[in-house]
Parts: sequence; C-alpha cells; structure tokens
Amino acid sequence: MSITIRDIAKATGLSSGTISRALKNEGGLTEETRRMVVEKARSMGYDMGRLRQKKLRRLTFLLHRQHNNMSSSPFYTPVLHGAAEACRKHGIILSFTAVGPADGVVEQIRLHQSDAILCAGYFEPELLAVLRSIGKPLVLIDMKLGGYTSANPDNMMGGYLAARHLLDIGRERIGFISGSLAHFSIRERARGFRQALFNAGVLADPRLEVMMQEGVELEAAAREAMETLLALPHPPDAVFCYNDAAALVALDTCMRAGLKVPYDISIVGFDDIAAAAHARRPLTTLSVDKSALGALGVELLLNGETEEVIERVLPVNLVVRESTVCRPNN
Repeated sequence: MSITIRDIAKATGLSSGTISRALKNEGGLTEETRRMVVEKARSMGYDMGRLRQKKLRRLTFLLHRQHNNMSSSPFYTPVLHGAAEACRKHGIILSFTAVGPADGVVEQIRLHQSDAILCAGYFEPELLAVLRSIGKPLVLIDMKLGGYTSANPDNMMGGYLAARHLLDIGRERIGFISGSLAHFSIRERARGFRQALFNAGVLADPRLEVMMQEGVELEAAAREAMETLLALPHPPDAVFCYNDAAALVALDTCMRAGLKVPYDISIVGFDDIAAAAHARRPLTTLSVDKSALGALGVELLLNGETEEVIERVLPVNLVVRESTVCRPNN
C-alpha cells in the first residue's frame, strides 16, 4: 500500500496540512521542520512525484564568491542575463546573490523567499549538499556533480577543438595553462586537450602544462604561468589557456617578451568573452552561448527536470582570430 500524507503526519506528530505545505515547499514553516518532513517522507518511501508542484514564482541565481570578480564576470554576467530574460518570459522574479561556504546559505535562501535555485560555476560538494537539504528544486550551471541536474557547455569538445586547431596549423610544442582541476569545466577542457594530442600521436609533455597558483589574483597567476612556460629550455610554440581571461594575460606576456603572435607563438582561449575580439591580437577562442546556458537552467527548472537527474550539454564553436592565424593585412 502506498504511503500517504496522513501516514507521514502520524509518524511525525504533525498535521496533514503541515506535511502538505512542507512537501510542496510552501511558506509558514521553519526550514528545520520542512527538512525533517522531507527526510521522513523519503525514508518512508513516499512518492514525491504525486505532489502537485507549486508554480515557480521566485528564483534565486547563486554565484560562488570566488567567481564574483572582474575576471569571472565577463562570463557569468551574460549567463545571469540569459536566466533573467527567461524568467521575464515566464513571469518569474529573479534575484541574485554571491555566497561562500561560511555565508549561511540557508538563511540567504529564506530571505530571498526562493521557490528554486540556480547555482552557477564551481560550488564545493558540501555547500551543494546544504543547498539540496533545503528541499527546493536546484540546477547547476557550468558545473556537474553526480546526482544533480546540470547545464554545461561542451567543455571536453572545446578543449579538443583548441588542441586540434593548433596541431592543424603546424604547432608542435603546445602548452596548457590551467586553473584548479577541482572545477568540472576546467577538468573537462584538459581532458579534451589531451585527447586531441593522443589522437594525433603527440606525447603530452608535463613540463608544458602549468596550473595557475590558487589564492592569487588571476592576472598575476596567469602571467607567472606564462613566464614559467617561456623560461623552459624548449618553450612552447602554442598555448591553450583554460579561459579567455588567462589567455589575454598570456598574450600580453608573450608580446612584452618580444614574441610575435601568431608567428613565434599562438594563443587559444575559451569562453569568447567580449574582450577576446578586441585584444591587440584578437584572440582565437571557443565560443560559448552564455545567455543560452542561463536560459537552459531556467527551462530545466520549469520543466520539472530536477527529480530525475538530467545533464544537458550545449555545443561550443571554434572562433579563429589573429592570435593563431595571420591575416593578409597583418
């Protein structure tokens, strides 16, 4: 016999109305009560799919504090705008906040009166577990973790296309400047990069891969990483950077060192932020439809695709500019 709301009420000593409000994420309850009811319902085998879902009226867009800076905003701001535009079409109120592990995220969500949550960028698994315990529909953007619905660009294919392009134009010693591989997107870009080298029969040289120092401002860390590569006895003739912000710093570092781009060295980034097309040497990069990524996160929530784990991937496109291919007027 299937478990009913009355069964849960009897087991918890609460009223059926309280159980119903808790399971539907309605107001008037403490988070502790709501979480206790949800956990009891799941442990008793209650079919959560039987609930009539509350209409999504308020959505909170969460960005990790580590991304709330000048170097990350050219990527995440268009993602936020895409989510905001999708919310406007559906009459949803969108709020934004940047949070970290020590910020009391449960209280933040309560203050925003959120019906659902979009998490953009890297979040610690422990922080995501706290957010999930709130019991509201949750979707990850530009992040993937087992058990969570997510929307991501095709990071692995992007890394593959970057390396493949550099190989196709005759580059032989291809460096890679990386951020922390704890980030899903960076890890996948590195995997695609190495796969392209492997498929071409090129041995990956660990000396040509430099991970940027954590806890250091991006410009300083990227410049140090590029200088490390240039100081090698046999420096690279091309570099793939995990994002455009790092690639633009690498490009500037090479030109300051007297190297001619793209003749002496070619540079490829990832994300196609606005500044990529306007650098001294316009940057070859992988274009991500950032607005579409934000809109997709909203659509996943609206379609109720959070109970069953869904992993959506958007294509990326190689945009070739003067940092890898010399134009006739150069």
